[in-house]
Parts: sequence; structure tokens; C-alpha cells
Amino acid sequence: QLQLVESGGGLVQPGGSLRLTCKTSQYTLDYYAIAWFRQAPGRAREGVSWISSSDGSDEKTYYVDSVKGRFTISRDNAKGTVYLQMNNMTPDDTAVYYCAADLFADGDKWLDQTEYDYWGQGTQVTVSS
Repeated sequence: QLQLVESGGGLVQPGGSLRLTCKTSQYTLDYYAIAWFRQAPGRAREGVSWISSSDGSDEKTYYVDSVKGRFTISRDNAKGTVYLQMNNMTPDDTAVYYCAADLFADGDKWLDQTEYDYWGQGTQVTVSS
């Protein structure tokens, strides 16, 4: 099965930035829609952002309201990777961040975790002063 690995997490002060990377050592991610989810301590896992696969159609992205304008999801098709650039971070962004892959998706149900075929192990992001 597809093995996903997240990286780039760590400690950052409020107002700072981090860039997370989702990649696979086995295949390219270009053919998959990719979502970022996060789970804060004591809370359920929630959707953060989504990007469509590189299928020749116009690229589509989605964000939850709490990160819109601060976070940017993007692809590097040559590297077969997906990024989540997180700017102006707040303590509310503290969570374990996961990427998830869906081979067949149009984004209508991107917040439904059952839509995703593969999940990474998660990377810890802590925003604290």
C-alpha cells in the first residue's frame, strides 16, 4: 500500500511559520488528491486543507475557515510532493498534522475521513511562547 510520510513539524512561536511536507518513497503523489488533517490534544481529528490531483483539470484547493488566509497548500509535481505552508501561526494550530491520500476524489466530501485510502503517521506542530 501507499506509504505516506509527513515532515516539517516542530516548535514555533506565535506569529511564526512552518512548512509541512507530505511525500511517499514508493510512488508519486501527483495522481492523488491530498488532504491535511490535524488532531489537537483532547480533540477529534479535523480537516485543514485539500488539493486536487494533477489530472489535467484546473487545480482546486479547500481550506477550513480557521486557517484560510494563513495556510497555503501546494504541489511540486516534479518531486511528487505536497506542502502545507503555515504562516502567522497561533497556539490553536498546535496539533499532530496528518496527510491523507485519495486516488479518486473531486473534493465534494473532502472533510469525510472515510474518503481517504492512505494516511501518514503524523508530525507534531507546537505553537507556544
